[in-house]
Amino acid sequence: MSDRPLVVIGDALLDRDVEGAVERLSPDAPVPVLDERRTRSRAGGAALAAALAAADGCPVTLVTALAGDDAGVELAELIVRAGVELIDLGLDGATPEKIRLRSDGRALLRLDRGGAAARVGRASAAARAAIGWAPAILVSDYGRGVVAEAGIRAALAERAAAGTPIAWDPHPRGAAPLPGVLLAMPNEREAACFAPGVEGAGLPAVAARAAALRRRWGVRRVCVTRAREGALLDLGAGPPLAVPAPPVTLGDPCGAGDRFAARAAVLLARGASCEEAVVDAVAAASRFVAEGGASAWDGEAPAPPAAADVDRLIAAVRARGGTVVATGGCFDLLHAGHVRTLQGARALGDCLIVCLNGDASVRRLKGPTRPLVPAPERAALLAALGCVDAVVAFEEDTPEALLARLRPDVWAKGGDYAGAPLPEAALLERWGGRAVVLPHHAGHSTTRLIEEAANRAAS
Repeated sequence: MSDRPLVVIGDALLDRDVEGAVERLSPDAPVPVLDERRTRSRAGGAALAAALAAADGCPVTLVTALAGDDAGVELAELIVRAGVELIDLGLDGATPEKIRLRSDGRALLRLDRGGAAARVGRASAAARAAIGWAPAILVSDYGRGVVAEAGIRAALAERAAAGTPIAWDPHPRGAAPLPGVLLAMPNEREAACFAPGVEGAGLPAVAARAAALRRRWGVRRVCVTRAREGALLDLGAGPPLAVPAPPVTLGDPCGAGDRFAARAAVLLARGASCEEAVVDAVAAASRFVAEGGASAWDGEAPAPPAAADVDRLIAAVRARGGTVVATGGCFDLLHAGHVRTLQGARALGDCLIVCLNGDASVRRLKGPTRPLVPAPERAALLAALGCVDAVVAFEEDTPEALLARLRPDVWAKGGDYAGAPLPEAALLERWGGRAVVLPHHAGHSTTRLIEEAANRAAS
């Protein structure tokens, strides 16, 4: 990726979460009374998208408009604190705020104020230069005037015509994406609003709306985001790409659209295709929701599954008195013997965590020609098995450091270790865990599969 910053253009909002407890109804009306415990402010709108892109390790410049009121000053501080360069066009009026009243992690009410009659200042030379120099651009349009400003729109039109990758997150109150934009990203409700002539529901209707919007706007790709259903990407030719989302049972969807847009824009800035960007963005948005959405985000990069999902899984199992089982290995060319061993390990407890040797670890253990399957693909195959609850990769030669963090109750290894001491056994004993060996399944071996394939190719 170029060291030039991704430029995010759009309307910044100050979001406030008022957290409290509801234990009674008001005596003068049948409404809940929220006893305030704490209030937290965070960047919202285009500012949230910019902060999320910066957390992904991308240099970011945000072109937006802020007022000089207390809310605007606070918002500017939040933007700079997130590591984002700020270009402020100025806002004649009040900074827009969104205030959510929440209890037990759930929203009770949202209050919007400010920004209704505000006027955006003219595009500065710094803003035009940033747009002209950007390797990629994310337009995060909340319909409050930044994207509609004449100088900004002219600079965007010039870059779109030149083929600069532009990802555009539209809003019903905002401007339509410009012709030549690489990727427009309305959500399902917005797509229905933008394409009212396309009737119906479900995937066929979404695909029809995406194609209609691509033609109407003159953009190269349209991706309709569908919340827990994932996303659908119209490619302009052939069938669309349907990207399912990982299941999320709990979580807060606030900010999921910004998480999707920011991740897609970062990937495009790094030279990824629209297909690659959308697949990655769906996964990132799902993780963001599962981890509590914008209200739980602390300005850091969203925690990887090893640090968040797995810890939460272990805590939940132990809270109900369950047994945490772990196993490990390379699992290069997953075969029936692997599956039977994993099924046996899962039967020993209430969840199974697979400690997976990373690619560098496999090369040191198996030789320079291994692994045949890279770690992300091996992890995806393992995670798809019904007996596996989580997969965590490690790059050391042994999983001892990872085991010391996870502290499973049982460490299970395949039967080819039978009769030999397990090197992890002493480690497990430190916290009262136990190492066990599972039955060996003869006739199944990755090495044998590789040799058989080589023999057949040579014959």
